[in-house]
Amino acid sequence: MSTPLALVAVILLIGTAGTAQAQTTSKDDEIRQLRERLEQIEGKLAKAQAGGDTRGGLCLPGIDTALHVYGYAEAHVIHDVGASGPNDLFTDLSLQPLDKDQPQRGKTRFTAETSRLGFETSTPTMLGAFMTRVEADFYSYGAGKRNHLRLRHAYGEVAGFLIGQTWSTFMDLDDLPETVDFNGPIGAPFSRRTQIRYTYNDPQFAKFTVALEDPTDQFAGGSSNEKLPQVVLRVDRSFDRGAVNVRLLEHEKRSFNQTKRGAGVGIGGSYKVNDKNLLMAQYTQVNGDIDQLYGSNGYSIDSDQFDAAGNQTHVGTGAITFDKNRGLVLGWAHNSSDQLRANLAFGMNRAKSAEAIDNKRLTQLHVGAIYSPIRNIELGGELILGRKVNFAGDTGKMQRVDLMARYSF
Repeated sequence: MSTPLALVAVILLIGTAGTAQAQTTSKDDEIRQLRERLEQIEGKLAKAQAGGDTRGGLCLPGIDTALHVYGYAEAHVIHDVGASGPNDLFTDLSLQPLDKDQPQRGKTRFTAETSRLGFETSTPTMLGAFMTRVEADFYSYGAGKRNHLRLRHAYGEVAGFLIGQTWSTFMDLDDLPETVDFNGPIGAPFSRRTQIRYTYNDPQFAKFTVALEDPTDQFAGGSSNEKLPQVVLRVDRSFDRGAVNVRLLEHEKRSFNQTKRGAGVGIGGSYKVNDKNLLMAQYTQVNGDIDQLYGSNGYSIDSDQFDAAGNQTHVGTGAITFDKNRGLVLGWAHNSSDQLRANLAFGMNRAKSAEAIDNKRLTQLHVGAIYSPIRNIELGGELILGRKVNFAGDTGKMQRVDLMARYSF
């Protein structure tokens, strides 16, 4: 019997025994009542567990929903060996200052903003398990937003349908290497979207997914009046020693007088060499959407421009220009033991653009390890090397060490 169930049974035993004494109920009736209540509790717990994975969740008497609370407290010490990184706490090579504009060298920062808290529920229904999830942390991108509560996930799903905010269907989480750095390698889709998603899983062949996602530009690039949602189509297939997926994306951007459609394609896969080694790779090409390819230049809109005195210096035409970006991520995961695992991740992004200040090439390497001395505690360390080159030929280099401590519950 699980610990929550045993605890509830003991409480019921004590309470019922007291009541039985007060009412001078016979001993046989007391035992029968206890047995009936215990069977009810066991039945409800079994129903919740049959309806979905509760991961040790608690199912209270009188309700069918199992609740699981999870999260972790996490702290990072980040030190830039060479030029200081961008204002954001974690690695974002696309915003790394150019060497010529960065006289400062060496910088250390401490943060616990990536600590998170989440709730999951599972409720049995006629359609199968109805699952919900709400998760938040305290990390918001950019300077001046430290320690702000941020919603990460908030959705419900049942019978293959998912409605709410979570990772974009265009993301390939299965083939994204683990890193100590919170943002991870450049060159992969990295976006959360509010969406409506349907997944059909044929265990004998493949999993098919279609999603309509929020089209709004999360980084305020000038396009905020889209008429149509992003559309994502995806196929996943698993094999004995790995998996492969193909993803297609269509999106829209609008200026004050023009509309332009863009597209994206991604392919990813993994191969299990043996019980200790896993290889991962993903390739992505996206035109005009910075959210759907980490490191992309995105797009530009020819808008009105003004000088410091407020005089108009340029009359915008509203023309929309898409940057064409290609991203590649390679990863190797090595599990030395249940306590120690190491990771190697390489990411790069290549762009085609007419703007000299835009990034032309981004290349990034992560070398790290995570050690768990005791259950629920992890200590990690990682070296991060990066280099950016813009279309004017200017470069920016990153040399960073990230140390992490995490307690999970």
